[in-house]
Amino acid sequence: MTDDADASNDTPTATGRRSQRPALLVIGAIGLLVLGAAVGLLLALPLRDDAPATPAADSVDVGFAQDMSVHHSQAVEMSAIALTGTSDPGVRSLAYDILTTQQEQLGRMQAWLSLWGQPGMPSGGYMAWMTEPSGDAHSGHGDAHDSGDMHHSGPTDSMPGMASSADMAALRQATGTEADVLFLQLMLRHHEGGLPMMQYGAQYASVGDVRDLAQTMVDTQEGESRLMTDMLAQRGAQPLPVN
Repeated sequence: MTDDADASNDTPTATGRRSQRPALLVIGAIGLLVLGAAVGLLLALPLRDDAPATPAADSVDVGFAQDMSVHHSQAVEMSAIALTGTSDPGVRSLAYDILTTQQEQLGRMQAWLSLWGQPGMPSGGYMAWMTEPSGDAHSGHGDAHDSGDMHHSGPTDSMPGMASSADMAALRQATGTEADVLFLQLMLRHHEGGLPMMQYGAQYASVGDVRDLAQTMVDTQEGESRLMTDMLAQRGAQPLPVN
């Protein structure tokens, strides 16, 4: 009876449930960290002396926090998949760093949106907040990036760098070196696609905390992009074209 019972526990369904546990545990543990960060931020933000008036719904601050929350959420999901599936120490370390860093940043952005009375996610398209500034209204924020061609004339249906549903399915199904390479390729493209939004937020957001976070994202993700480019070369692979 014991042998039969043990054997029955090794069905594909039971094995699938066991394989999902590491990812669920990782996401659950990080979710608790984000909840704590969000509560702490909601308590701390109103005490800042340099905090301006609450940003409007169509502001750079709100649009950045909403769109980057979507962008970060996918990066967290990809990192959780890689973290629980890889046996490569370098990939595991990178995936853990991205997951924990971006989940914490996601918590901060969601806390800001809650504090400002704004929805946590955008509606009606993405990147409408990246419009051509009028006059000098957005100038004077110190060491800002040259916005170049970052401006948009209206909302878009998708954001640069985002993985498609087919990409995500392929990442979940891949194994071994193939999975590691695909994760690096998708995440590198993800970082590169989000960079203009982060640079724009660092330059044009009205709230100092938002500008600081956007600049931190720029600095962190540029370093991670260089690392991923090197890791792909070491594995004989090339970056994906920008989408």
